[in-house]
Amino acid sequence: MARRSSGGRSARPAPRRAPAPAPVRQASAPAPAQSGSGGGIGSVIAEGMAFGGGSAIAHRAVDGLFGPRTIQHETVVSAAPTPTSKSMGGSDACSVHSKAFQDCVNNFGSDISKCQFYMDMLSECKNNSGMLSA
Repeated sequence: MARRSSGGRSARPAPRRAPAPAPVRQASAPAPAQSGSGGGIGSVIAEGMAFGGGSAIAHRAVDGLFGPRTIQHETVVSAAPTPTSKSMGGSDACSVHSKAFQDCVNNFGSDISKCQFYMDMLSECKNNSGMLSA
């Protein structure tokens, strides 16, 4: 069996040349830094005043839609006995501070640093009651 010729044409097309790369452009020089009124403490103060003014306007708008905000203070009446003259001496004088410290430890057992204030108050009470007894 004889091969047929395709008239001098090859089965594969001739490889094409890749287009020439575009010339590389140089980056333009950066813009010069602004001086004078472009920055500084004055612009920061002006920006803060604008933010505060916008915040006040937004609060007024929300108050107009939903009514004014009201703050209610609740007082809790405890059933703890009132201190008498005989309970002012010794460890009874510090029982309030001791109870506050214990409550804090019970609430924030994992983070004792939050109870430092109560511990300081208890220590100061014990130091002061020791001075009164002596």
